[in-house]
Amino acid sequence: MLLDYLENFKSVVLSTIDEDNAPFTSYAPFIKDENKYYVYISLMARHYRNLDKNPKVSLFFIEDEISCENIFGRKRVVLQCDSKKLVRDDDKFEKLIEVFEKRHGSTMKMLKSMKDFSIFEFTPYKGEAIFGFGEAYDIGGENTDELIERKNLKGHGHKK
Repeated sequence: MLLDYLENFKSVVLSTIDEDNAPFTSYAPFIKDENKYYVYISLMARHYRNLDKNPKVSLFFIEDEISCENIFGRKRVVLQCDSKKLVRDDDKFEKLIEVFEKRHGSTMKMLKSMKDFSIFEFTPYKGEAIFGFGEAYDIGGENTDELIERKNLKGHGHKK
């Protein structure tokens, strides 16, 4: 259910911490490969500089409000991650660039040669998923891709 939900997203909302220790939110196209998430972003982007100074990042995937059934119950997933900038021009970098090109098209052909861009790798360590009223889960498991039912929570008084 979790991986099926995330499969349709092409971009992710990133929440990073800036130089004043304040939250900063933006977005970037992403790919997923072997239980990790990757973005290809420019040094000019504030979230690049934030990630360079603080490796903690929150990834946020949320259902489009135009297609949701109820604005108060939009489906969403948050993943708490550690990040690291990958070394440019090694085998892993080249493999990931190919995946970016396949998933995001011709713009990547131009962007891949720009030296101010880097790939950041995000490794989730926990998260949560909300799939509607009374459908809140923690995310865990060995690959941080399993929905874990929340026990002993009273919530809204109804459960599916």
